[in-house]
Parts: sequence; structure tokens; C-alpha cells
Amino acid sequence: MAKVLMKVENLNKTFKIKSSKFFEPAKELKAVSDISFDIYEGETFGIIGESGSGKSTLGKALIRLIEPTSGKIIYKDKSLLELSPDEMKSIRREIQVVFQDPYSSLDPRKTAGYLVEEPLIIHNIGTSEERKEKVKKLFELVGLNEAHAIRYPHEFSGGQRQRICIARALALDPKMIVADEPVSALDVSIQAQVINLLKDLQKKLNLTYLFISHDLSVVKYISDRIAIMYLGKIVEIGDSGSIYGEPLHPYTQTLFAAIPPESPFEEKKHNTLTGEIPSPINLPKGCSFASRCPKASERCREIMPELKEVKDGHRAACLLFDNEVK
Repeated sequence: MAKVLMKVENLNKTFKIKSSKFFEPAKELKAVSDISFDIYEGETFGIIGESGSGKSTLGKALIRLIEPTSGKIIYKDKSLLELSPDEMKSIRREIQVVFQDPYSSLDPRKTAGYLVEEPLIIHNIGTSEERKEKVKKLFELVGLNEAHAIRYPHEFSGGQRQRICIARALALDPKMIVADEPVSALDVSIQAQVINLLKDLQKKLNLTYLFISHDLSVVKYISDRIAIMYLGKIVEIGDSGSIYGEPLHPYTQTLFAAIPPESPFEEKKHNTLTGEIPSPINLPKGCSFASRCPKASERCREIMPELKEVKDGHRAACLLFDNEVK
């Protein structure tokens, strides 16, 4: 069995929202609520969710770009939330991030070569000549050439900029990369090139990915295991085949029913949701999907379901499966 690289236990992130009224106390927005999962070495762990589900906040919390409110993040037997800033700096050599927008994540005043070399400078790795040689190799690795190193970000296309971001993430020889919607800002044809590049790099360098996206087809193609998020919680988790082949949670079923059919002659049943999406500032007592779920009962509105194993390696947070839980 694959080794656990990162273990997340009961992770929470709450933001304080100031009231617009005088003397009214601040409200709490629960962006990430009681999330637990494992990431295995060498796998791609995908996270799917609508905008506002908390998936990007979760990704940033895992590397402490945003400080979690509570919970545990264990990386190689080290508790990341207990590390000092200097200790965390050394860990960040092993956990890098590729952001969603390559247009804003690159400093427009720096050349592409300097942007890729900068992590090596910050961590004081190698001489100037050694760093330049490594930058050259990184550019070749992501499909760029040496001449690109002297150009500025505005001289590149969106796909090329994301390749620069990937090269920068690889500069410190990481073990794990958090990819926060890395292809959502790119054209469809370019998306495929970048996804294939990520898969090739994973094989060559034995990388582990946390891949965050709202694009269901992209996550299906690249992920080994998948977690579905809704309003800050994981509602279903399992391997890619079982999640797409037999989704258990009503929310997951609704998401996948919205995927366009592969053939224009294929008839597909659409699930139409009714009801209002609850506010993350004022979540309901029971299941947060109950107000929109066609299978909800009064019990669903009173009891918060736990994420439990329904089939081998396939867990769902739904009261419909209480009698089937192992």
C-alpha cells in the first residue's frame, strides 16, 4: 500500500465578517469545516467543488498561506501547524504551489529566468552559474527553450506563462505540488497540453499532486482519488472510477448529471435542483444540502451527516446510507 505523505485531520478555517451595523458582533464564515483526508505518495488527489465551496481556501491552508483556525496537518510525521516560520520555510521546499491565474502570479517587472531562479536565491541554493544552469534545464523540462529566459511575462501566451509557473514550482525539487485550478484560465486546447505536461512530470519526478478544480472532466482525467466539496465540507470521497462510475451523494449525482453527453445522440437525464443555497455565514443545523436535495427528509434537516465508508474506500456524508455503512 502507498505511503501516506500528508494527513489532514478535522481542519477548520473560519473568517470573521464585520457587521455593517454598529455594535453588532462580527459573524463567522466557515470556509472549511471539519475536513479530514489522506494524500498518498505519488498520487493525484483531486478536489471538486462549485465556486465558494472552500476548495481554494483548503489548498492554501494546507501550506499555511492561510492559517487554519483549528485541526491538524501532518506531513511526513511533522505537524505543520506547530512549526516555526523558519521550520515552515524548509518544509515549503518540498510543498510548492501552482496558482490559478498565470497572469497575476508572475511579477511583470522580472524576466522569466529570474522568476524561476528566485526560489533558489531565497533558499540560498547553489552558485549563480549553477542556478542559471538549473533554470535552463527547468525550461527544457516544461517545454520552453533557453531564449525564453530573458523575456518578460507579457511576452508570453497564457499557456507559456503557466509553464513558467510550473518550472518555478519545480525549482526546489518538491515532493508535492498544490495545483489550484491551474488550467481554468487557459483555452481548452492549451488546457490539454498543460494537463499532459503535469502527468508527464509526475511520472518523471515522482510528484504528488493536490489538484483543485471545478472542471469535472479535467479532474476525472488526471486524478487517482477525488473528494467532492460543498459549502466547506467534503460530502464524498473515493477513487476516480467509483466516484464517476457510481456517485453516492445526491449532490455528486447532480454535478455529474450536468456534464454534457459525449455524443449528440446520447440522451441524458438532468437533475434540476430547487431551493436556496444556504449562506456560509448562517449554515443550517443539519445537512447543508438538505434545502436543495430531492431525497431529503426531516431527519436530514436536524442531523449533520458524518463522512462514513459505504463501500471499500468510498465514503459519503449522507443519511441515506446509514444502514449500509460498514
